[in-house]
Amino acid sequence: MPNEPNRCPWANTAPLLQRYHDTEWGVPCHDERHLFKMLILEGKQAGLSWYGILKKKDMLCAAFDDFDPQKLVAYDEKKIEPLLRDPGIIRNRLKVSAVIANARAYFDLCERHGSLDSYLWGFAGGRQVVGNWNTQKQVPITTPLSDEISRDLKRLGFKFVGSTIIYSYLQAVGVVNDHLVTCAFRRTDAYRDGGA
Repeated sequence: MPNEPNRCPWANTAPLLQRYHDTEWGVPCHDERHLFKMLILEGKQAGLSWYGILKKKDMLCAAFDDFDPQKLVAYDEKKIEPLLRDPGIIRNRLKVSAVIANARAYFDLCERHGSLDSYLWGFAGGRQVVGNWNTQKQVPITTPLSDEISRDLKRLGFKFVGSTIIYSYLQAVGVVNDHLVTCAFRRTDAYRDGGA
């Protein structure tokens, strides 16, 4: 459609990605459950595509009790074995075990910092970090901010939280707004919604 506004180029590759771009990516999130869920989903992306994760998102949420950390900490081997046979999810034992480890680490983080929301936004000084990129090639895959958060999450016992995963996570939950300057569709709206 000729009158449709410009989007970040990656959003034009599939309707599912376009929906995600238009409604969620880069929009600041302060919902505790969603922040935790997205941290887990980003970790599941390791070695895979985000498109693949989005396609399996509903099945993953159903299999893992919508990533409710209260329920996840009670998972044991009896719960893990059926998950490893579930064709609707990513059946990688390390990634399945990481969900449980991350739920445990989440409660430790909350005890120290109050919430994942306050922890995460504290690293950014409570303000959205806005990239000023003209092309997708300019957008970094890691930054000193993602390096710092990644190191700290690992120290707290989180798994699958390397700097690249964490930078993608920061973009996803709107701590970072990396909509291109040319992205008339979301850049301004995401920024306007921004900050703690």
